[in-house]
Amino acid sequence: MFGDPLDNSIKETVKFCPLLVILANRIADGRTMSAKKKRNISVETINQTPIESREIELVERKGIGHPDSLADGIAEAVSKALSHEYVKYCGGILHHNTDQGEVVGGETIPAYGGGKVIKPIYVLVVGRATKHFNGVDVPADAIALRAARDYLRDTLPRLDLESDVVVDVRMGVGSTDLRDVFTSCGSGVPRANDTSFGVGHAPFSETETIVKSVSDYLDDTLRREHPVFGPDVKIMGLRNSDSITLTIACAMIDRYCEGIQEYLDMKTLLAEEALQIAQKHTKRKVQVFVNTADNVDKESVYLTVTGSSAEMGDDGSVGRGNRCNGLITPGRPMSIEATSGKNPINHIGKIYNLLANQVAQECVEKVDGIDEIYLRFLSQIGRPVDYPLVASAQVLPKPGMRVDIINYDIEKIIEESLENITSITRKVINGELKTF
Repeated sequence: MFGDPLDNSIKETVKFCPLLVILANRIADGRTMSAKKKRNISVETINQTPIESREIELVERKGIGHPDSLADGIAEAVSKALSHEYVKYCGGILHHNTDQGEVVGGETIPAYGGGKVIKPIYVLVVGRATKHFNGVDVPADAIALRAARDYLRDTLPRLDLESDVVVDVRMGVGSTDLRDVFTSCGSGVPRANDTSFGVGHAPFSETETIVKSVSDYLDDTLRREHPVFGPDVKIMGLRNSDSITLTIACAMIDRYCEGIQEYLDMKTLLAEEALQIAQKHTKRKVQVFVNTADNVDKESVYLTVTGSSAEMGDDGSVGRGNRCNGLITPGRPMSIEATSGKNPINHIGKIYNLLANQVAQECVEKVDGIDEIYLRFLSQIGRPVDYPLVASAQVLPKPGMRVDIINYDIEKIIEESLENITSITRKVINGELKTF
């Protein structure tokens, strides 16, 4: 069990001492400390107030129809489409980044029963893409245009693609040095295209879980039953001690609403449904407010033609919305990198953010004694992506636990995740990982 360093008498001894068992395992697995040094893995204990014990916590999520989320979704859809077509045309994914897009709001005249768009939404897809490879011409711009329009059709089905939106693709070619560093370092592992970092944390707090769960319920269930609820739903969660307040801004679609009373009924329904979802995840007091800017006396309400505020002058940018865990969490460490649209081969802004969240969740699931864990992976441009400049885990252990007992398992999870880092690429292309 423990290998050559331990004789039978030691094996019998360690059975009665859990700490010696862990020590024995460390001795037996000779790669542990060497791997830590090679991959610059660091595990440390932090001493801070757990998020659930803090007085104030803020959590936000922008729904899939929010202009910032639209920009993220389009950018990621273009990257995925390019990746698939590169494999088809050239046998492998080529260098590209489409993480600089913009959504410029249009103008509408909503009306109960159905209004109209009078100024189309403008979508700008920019970035870099490989358009020529080994004598093959890749129609990157056409691929990007089709992917953007398909994504809009799926996300905003009330949007008329012929008249309500203009999609403009302006992609250039990447610089020579970044195209060169895109190639592998000889071991089949790509080299980092940037000196950047990714972060992740686990587990979700009650407030984080509630905000994400309410949003998912709207997308997966409630909207199918009541199409009046548009996909542009912004949820802001505030926990003040033991009281949680959810403020929801939901774009209502006019063609599914006959008048002001039905609009108000739908607001009440949304508040009730959100409250039920929230109460599944907490015993704290929860209040839900929906479309608080409405002025019912003037019948000035959040009514839309398409279900997105992008139709009425609200603009969006890639990377300005949710982080890759689906939330905006100012009480936690975050990276300002845009995860969506970056290539899934060697762009650290995508790979390390996704990896950090994946590793944090795995540590909490598999290692006993973790109250909170924060992962930070830092790259150095040109280094193999599986050998970061540092892979840092900061652990807040549960009371009575010592990090020297659990750090072995954390280091092992980090080590194995880095060894298999190229699986992130496959998961992204297959749609197994979300970027916003």
